[in-house]
Order: sequence, then C-alpha cells, then structure tokens
Amino acid sequence: MKSFHHFVPSRRGFHWMPTSRAAAFPIVLLAACLGLTHAAYAQAVPAGERGGLSLSAGGTASGYSLGYGDQKLLGMSAFVDVDGRQHLGVEGEARWLSFYQTNQEHASTFMIGPRYSLYFGRFQPYAKGLVGVGHFTYPYLFGHDDGLVVAPGGGVDFRLTRRIRLRAVDFEYQLWPQFHYGLMSSYGVSTGIRIKIF
Repeated sequence: MKSFHHFVPSRRGFHWMPTSRAAAFPIVLLAACLGLTHAAYAQAVPAGERGGLSLSAGGTASGYSLGYGDQKLLGMSAFVDVDGRQHLGVEGEARWLSFYQTNQEHASTFMIGPRYSLYFGRFQPYAKGLVGVGHFTYPYLFGHDDGLVVAPGGGVDFRLTRRIRLRAVDFEYQLWPQFHYGLMSSYGVSTGIRIKIF
C-alpha cells in the first residue's frame, strides 16, 4: 500500500512511519491556488471593463458514506474558488472525514479541478470535476492507503451579502481507482460559508 503515513508490517506488528508530506500538502495546494489566481488576475481585463476574476474561500461541514465497510462519517473541508468571466472557474478543496468514527476508519482528500457556474438572481448553481489524492485509514488503524481520487459533483451557493454566500448544498461522488482492494466509491453532501476576497 502506498501512503504518506503508513504502517509497515514486521514480526512484532505494525510500526507507524510518519512523514511531513501529508501535513504539507494542504498548504502547498492553497499556495498553488493562490499563485495561479495571482498570475491569472494579472492578465484579467482592465478595471474599466466588466468581468475579471474573483477569489473566494470558505469552509463546510460534511456527511459522507465511505464504500469500504459502508462507514458513515462526519467531517469538514476548506476550499478556494476562482471564478472567471465565462462561467468557468477552478476549485481547490481539502476535506477531512474523521468525526463519528465507530472503528477508527477515516479518510481525507486534497483535490483541485474546473468548475462551471450559472447565475439566477441570488442563486449560483455549479458543476465541478475534481482530481487529487486521498488518504484512507483502515478500521482499527490496521493500515493506510493513498492514491488517486476523482470526484464529479455540484451544488448551489446563495448570496447573503455582496461578499458572503451560503454554500447551501455541495454534493460529491468520489472514485478511488487505486484503492488496495479494488475501486472504492464514496459520496456525501456538505454545507457551509463562502467569503469573497476580491
């Protein structure tokens, strides 16, 4: 099994071997999103014209069903959205599903991908397709599995004020094609707050 944190079998059981890569990944993901945003914003249309790019960030509470053992978990996420002129944008997301554990099974994902939004008054429905890495911990801390995660999804944001939006609902269907025991899927819904930075 591939992993950032993993248990290595030995004659005396399993030994935990931590590395700093897993802890650093969310920071690198956020920095990459902000760096891409800054570079793209420098090429945006002049201030006198309508449009341009906008940057938002936020967080959600999540409820998910994991395909391995049909485990139900609660969690939280942090996300960064970059919206462009033609309804197209980019979303970067980090999610940790670690609450309401019954057997110590939990998971986290770190993904980025395109997002397409529409606008109907205060409502902003969107569709997205994210790709990244996932970190899965087996029941009773037996071991870890890490690999590719692909997640189509969508949702609706509702504008409360000029800068604050309610992420009314966000749905994701996650596919883990490199899972040790074959393809695993998980799905869940989230709700939270999104704040426009510029």
